[in-house]
Amino acid sequence: MCLAIPSKVLEIDENNNAKVDTLGVVREVSLDLMPESVEVGEYVLIHVGYAMGKIDEKSALESIEVYKQLAEGAMAEEYEIDPNELATSDEPLLYKPKD
Repeated sequence: MCLAIPSKVLEIDENNNAKVDTLGVVREVSLDLMPESVEVGEYVLIHVGYAMGKIDEKSALESIEVYKQLAEGAMAEEYEIDPNELATSDEPLLYKPKD
């Protein structure tokens, strides 16, 4: 599974690349896979360096708020990998809260 995080388009250059703001981080992505045109100020969904689709501003801002809440919740808890689980299990890694 992958998550596409809404990003606001800040600039578009002549090579069809855009500078986007993703949760406060500015980076460059390609618009080559976009099925429709993109304008500065619009929101796009990014996956591995490519804009994959547009998202309306209301939905983008709601999604960004959920991501922020998830990040805050994750930062509130510290987790560690149980080394015994790593050595004895073929199951996915298990995490437990730090003591």
